[in-house]
Amino acid sequence: MNARIRQAERRDMGACADILNDWIDGRDWMPRVHTMEEVRDFYSGWMWENRDIYVAGDPPVGFMATDRHEEFVTALYVATPGEGLGKRFIDLAKAGRDELRVWTFQANTRAQDFYRREGFVEERRTDGDNEERLPDILFRWEAAA
Repeated sequence: MNARIRQAERRDMGACADILNDWIDGRDWMPRVHTMEEVRDFYSGWMWENRDIYVAGDPPVGFMATDRHEEFVTALYVATPGEGLGKRFIDLAKAGRDELRVWTFQANTRAQDFYRREGFVEERRTDGDNEERLPDILFRWEAAA
């Protein structure tokens, strides 16, 4: 996937929400706790105002959001996994940081495999201390000393 990664523009937020909505609906284990429209409103409002968001392509075919004040990737979704775009996003997130954390659901074994390949290690698990009430895992990456 050769799509150029760039800082998102507000006009990209609808496409980011659509990618997430498609991801949610594509997993039988993932509950829908918000309507598609609520997700779109959240992305064009709160996410846009409170996260650093990067997209690949125009229109976007993937996106990543990072916390502005902590070392967290708060979202990383691609429309077509397995083409290297996730790695390009995570490399961007690692750049200039000493550490990085990301949560993923225990049911999302593909994401777990990805983060482990990218040098993340499991830090802790919960029994569902999240909005979806699904067991999850916190992964942590540290830059080489």
